[in-house]
Amino acid sequence: MSTTTTTTGDGADLSGGGEERRKVAIILAFCGVGYLGMQRNPGAKTIEGELEEALFHAGAVSEIDRGKPKQYDFTRCARTDKGVSAVGQVVSGRFCVDPPGFVDRLNANLPDQIRVFGYKRVTPSFSSKKFCDRRRYVYLLPVFALDPFTHRDREAVMASLGSGEEYVKCFECSERGRKNKITGVVGKLKVDSFDAKSVDVRSDILSNSFSALRTDVKVEALSEVKSKFCYGEEEKERFNRILSYYVGSHNFHNFTTRMKADDPAANRSIISFTANTVIILDGIDFIKCEVLGQSFMLHQIRKMMGLAVAIMRNCAPESLINTAFSKDVNITVPMAPEVGLYLDECFFTSYNNTQFEDMHEEVSLEAYKEEAEAFKLKHIYSHIGSAERRYGSVALWLHSLNYRNYPDLNYDRSGHNTEQVLVYKTQDTTEIQSQS
Repeated sequence: MSTTTTTTGDGADLSGGGEERRKVAIILAFCGVGYLGMQRNPGAKTIEGELEEALFHAGAVSEIDRGKPKQYDFTRCARTDKGVSAVGQVVSGRFCVDPPGFVDRLNANLPDQIRVFGYKRVTPSFSSKKFCDRRRYVYLLPVFALDPFTHRDREAVMASLGSGEEYVKCFECSERGRKNKITGVVGKLKVDSFDAKSVDVRSDILSNSFSALRTDVKVEALSEVKSKFCYGEEEKERFNRILSYYVGSHNFHNFTTRMKADDPAANRSIISFTANTVIILDGIDFIKCEVLGQSFMLHQIRKMMGLAVAIMRNCAPESLINTAFSKDVNITVPMAPEVGLYLDECFFTSYNNTQFEDMHEEVSLEAYKEEAEAFKLKHIYSHIGSAERRYGSVALWLHSLNYRNYPDLNYDRSGHNTEQVLVYKTQDTTEIQSQS
């Protein structure tokens, strides 16, 4: 059954239930932990699913329109992946915002990790998706992730220790019981002395069930040793140079999933990508990586970060970024964990600068800066810091940055380039045709 709509003289309309609806843009924030992304997905726990129910219970959506977002022209500015958060998300639609207290009613029906800051009256044709000029995302990356000597992959450590040595991938990770414990070791590992790269675990290995264990086990010491690596001017200059390769208009088909190189949607424009600020969360130094672009594809930012980190850790050459932009090259690049990523702000510059005959308000986060900052510190930053401290989300991911998992990281170093790939493809095609 469809919903009938009657338009009034001031741009508002009447829903099927007879309530007066107005086109508004709602500005909100959320911590994405525990949610399968922003976009509504039947049967899944999503931010939109929570918001739609809150809109209904707040009286903004009628019973007849409940669960039918198209009926009230619902759009979102940006889709976010599973576990990704947002500070300045914007959604729009036709809602019943009267009587006063609309924002309070919404928040009363939302969990604490989702907060609505306010709403703005907009033109009837407004769409938060189509009218957004730019989107800024932030990725908080632990400083240690750029240090090639911390949380190294298994192959690198085995090469340095010798193939005959028993091995624990990472002292910190083995303490958590997350990765590759030595067979038979049930208790924790204690260390008396060590250097920055490795330690000798002597006869004080604890075990509840084994009394005869080797005492010369080599362990890569990570959390127990304060790394000498710091994000100084030289490191900052190099990392910013690597990120700058992404700036401009490029074909990002290798930085998403299920996207063909000749699909026009693969072409995206990055306005800026910088990493100049270091903040401390839960005792861990994080680099604030800010990327500003018109729009982004699924996993694009996480893959951009993944490849940049691999290059900083000397797992791949800088030239690989430009190689990945080639339409004739298909490679697999690493994807950084979702926990450090959040949507920082959405911009509507062109819309805000346009003069309309009817009344409309500027769509911006500016009026809610203090509330947004408080929410970010309490819910998003605290989650990112504690997730790394308790679970080592990035630390564990770093172990996967090797040529076994990502053979394409060695792509340019192995003597391949775009021109050679084109030649190989031509030869392969010729051979196939000749064989047929």
